Amino acid sequence: MLALDFINVGNGDSILVRELEGGRTRFSMLVDCGHDSLIRDDHPGELDPRSRRIYAGDFLRKQGIGRLDILLATHFHRDHIGGLGRVLEAAAVDKLVSTYVPPEGHGPLDPDGDNGLPGAARNLLRCLDIYAGALRAHPGRVKEFVELPGDKVETLRLTEELTMDIYAGEPALYPRQRAVYDAAFRGERNRHDLMRWTKSMNISSLRQRLYYHGKEIVLGGDMYGAVWDNDTLAPCDILKLPHHASLTSSTRKSVSRLAPKTIVVCVAAGRPDERPHPYVVSMLREYTEDVRFTDAVDIPGLVEPRFHESVHIEIE
Repeated sequence: MLALDFINVGNGDSILVRELEGGRTRFSMLVDCGHDSLIRDDHPGELDPRSRRIYAGDFLRKQGIGRLDILLATHFHRDHIGGLGRVLEAAAVDKLVSTYVPPEGHGPLDPDGDNGLPGAARNLLRCLDIYAGALRAHPGRVKEFVELPGDKVETLRLTEELTMDIYAGEPALYPRQRAVYDAAFRGERNRHDLMRWTKSMNISSLRQRLYYHGKEIVLGGDMYGAVWDNDTLAPCDILKLPHHASLTSSTRKSVSRLAPKTIVVCVAAGRPDERPHPYVVSMLREYTEDVRFTDAVDIPGLVEPRFHESVHIEIE
């Protein structure tokens, strides 16, 4: 059996994929780690007392998972990589798969120091510093680093019955990412390069398609819907919608071609930036009634809140 848990990390994504046999875990993979806080400082108000948001690391502990076969980082925004430290505290990792591995012996990036950079560039450095800092603070917790070049579809045979294709964005993105990040670790602070890369982080996000017992699951990372329109898209059974159901997360063309039976939206309830966007939710409902949300999203007349630690789906 394949068990999928789209963890309610509040802001961000963290998806646990497990193959189970007789109730025991034969294989486990975590796709992204969620944010480093359950409440973002730009989101007003306190958590609803009924909230069941949980850090990805704490969710792993509750599931009794002390080792991950694979930890896949789709990209390095804080709401996808911020929870890495807690994940590494909870579980050792056989392989960390990503499109960038920090250089050995790196130090802190000091994103909030006196660097004269605009806020967006500081935020990029902060995201990278959280990622690299978590690795630095937990030496030996990752056995092997796998850095994908991003120039082709990567196919991984995860188990005898579970296969995964990993799709990258435009190949030219990843050498640029490396140049920007390597320069940051060398102490360089090129405002132009940093600001330019902030606009490319989501479109560099990795996407995955899982194959199991005739079922196909697409995990969309944060790749904007307009990018998908240029791809050859085959139908799938489950779609993790990209980018938290923002207005740019999906298009009618991409959703109609994917034709998912179930759509999962990883998003925090009460976001002030229209994520999930009511128009997008209404559009999704034209293709399937089975649209689920990780957090207790409340859109009057459209979505009623449900309080749970994860959207749990099982495939026999």
